[in-house]
Amino acid sequence: MSVEATFATTEFMGEQLTFVDCPGSIEFSFEAEPVLAACDVAVVVAEADEKKIPALQLIMRKLDDLGVPRILFLNKVDKAIAGVRDTLKMLQPASSVPLLLRQIPLRKDSVVIGSIDLALERAYIYREYAESEVADIPGDDKARELEARFSMLETLADHDDQLMEQLLEEIEPPKDEIFDDLAADLREGIVTPVLIGTAEKGNGVLRLLKAIRHDAPDVEATRKRLGAPDGNQTVVQVMKTIHTAHGGKLSVSRVLSGQVADAAELFLSGGETAKVSGIYKMLGKDQSKLAIAKAGDTVALGKLDTVKTGETLSAAKGGIKPLATLAPPQPVFAFALRPKERKDEVKMSAAIQRLAEEDPSLSLRHNQDSAETVLSGHGEMHLRVVRERLEGKNQIPVEGHTPAVPYRETIRKSAQQRGRHKKQSGGHGQFGDVVIEIKPLPRGSGFQFTDTITGGVVPKTYIQSVETGIRDYLKSGPLGFPVVDVAVNLSDGSYHAVDSSDMAFQMAAKLAMKEGMAACSPVLLEPVMKVEIVTPSEATSKIIALIPQRRGQILGYDARPDWPGWDVVEATMPQAEIGDLIIELRSATAGVASYRAVFDHMAELTGRLADEAMNTSGKAA
Repeated sequence: MSVEATFATTEFMGEQLTFVDCPGSIEFSFEAEPVLAACDVAVVVAEADEKKIPALQLIMRKLDDLGVPRILFLNKVDKAIAGVRDTLKMLQPASSVPLLLRQIPLRKDSVVIGSIDLALERAYIYREYAESEVADIPGDDKARELEARFSMLETLADHDDQLMEQLLEEIEPPKDEIFDDLAADLREGIVTPVLIGTAEKGNGVLRLLKAIRHDAPDVEATRKRLGAPDGNQTVVQVMKTIHTAHGGKLSVSRVLSGQVADAAELFLSGGETAKVSGIYKMLGKDQSKLAIAKAGDTVALGKLDTVKTGETLSAAKGGIKPLATLAPPQPVFAFALRPKERKDEVKMSAAIQRLAEEDPSLSLRHNQDSAETVLSGHGEMHLRVVRERLEGKNQIPVEGHTPAVPYRETIRKSAQQRGRHKKQSGGHGQFGDVVIEIKPLPRGSGFQFTDTITGGVVPKTYIQSVETGIRDYLKSGPLGFPVVDVAVNLSDGSYHAVDSSDMAFQMAAKLAMKEGMAACSPVLLEPVMKVEIVTPSEATSKIIALIPQRRGQILGYDARPDWPGWDVVEATMPQAEIGDLIIELRSATAGVASYRAVFDHMAELTGRLADEAMNTSGKAA
């Protein structure tokens, strides 16, 4: 399973082609977005497996959104049980445009021995890891080939009136016109040609390469699709960022127009400048240096330190507007990280920043409540790979654990309490005396402070000190968590003309709060999230069954708009139950379900679960 985009530039039949292997898993799918924005055509590798249709649908929908032409390569055709046309009927719901079969399998004794090309009307006998042998179509397969070919031509005729007339009049259309239609319909994105083969044995791969060479749009079409400026002005789209051990930072980029020379100065969209230091042709981990990169080339540009994945560079002073916008999906899995040795803290932080540059779908935040560094991503495997890179590539041993839940506490009852801070020790002493009234507030009100002091029993200069002391106490209440939804009124007190001070009244306020809060029936609050789960319809019943197991409440479910075969399930669920939710969702849906969660409200938590929370993170810990 691919976990990152990898690049290979090579030559085929006198033309330079760059292949980018993009991950297909939903956890790593964001890797493909900046690549797809700048590529000419996508080859989607699929197989005749009904369970994988939802995953295929996710990929095809993304290509629709980006407007990228695509070819479907139906792999493992030698192991497929169903006929290829039945397979296409099964796969069609995953595609918004017709799947156009260009080849059918050639069988002998129920074993696939080759393919028949419907456009060329020619048979190809497979030879392992070698070019197929061209042959005449066997007589027994001629009728099947004619039927499949007519179906292909009918689909092409939907967008070609002349071809439609030829079919109606039973005139055999010229082969070159058929090839022109195949290329035009692919480039316009109105069909998805389907080719077949067994990649493991090299079968069907040469025909795929020839179809790419002949039918795929060129960089000019890609430039127009992205809305890049006309003319020979240099425009470069950054597809991926790589930090190498010895070569520093590399920005793998597509030159959409113009050319880039070593030491060239390019401009970011915001007007900042970036100077190229080295141009490299990529072949996996191998790189070879180039003097210049021309329109259509995909190269790695060295040491563009301020440039990020997805940005657009140009030779125009001040830059041009970005051609593509990257919007990473909401993270669905997180863990808190710390280095095993404290001396590695700065090193770990820098390494994570580099990893986040390479993978913009990672997010890093510091939780001030728990003093944790929390790394978030798109699944357990996604973050496991990040951790392996930290420990392997960067040599930083780390420890990970589930991030702390931001519990809060509040009160159920009111109380009045006096707090007196008095200390005498040579010279000026310390004296502060306050009487406070503590009351619960409705959920979501926060904290309110008032005073009803009369007669100057607490001077105005110290009332602010009392509020400061109370706010300081509220950072950690009787249960060990920040206190919310509380009102405190300063009603009485006294002071000493010499010994009273700002600090003395802060201490008196804290003492009053400490003693008074214990009498107010403190209770733990946990955050409850509103969750929206997207799932294939066939798994909806499983998803609905697991929600109550995580103390969730189902709000309802409905068909996902414009997504045939998918549902949206809405629920509320405590944040404490969401940590590993994605693992169970993906397990129930062959790896394709996802969710979005937003804070909804705070709810009281009592009993065993409250005790466990306090033992883990509160005063009891």
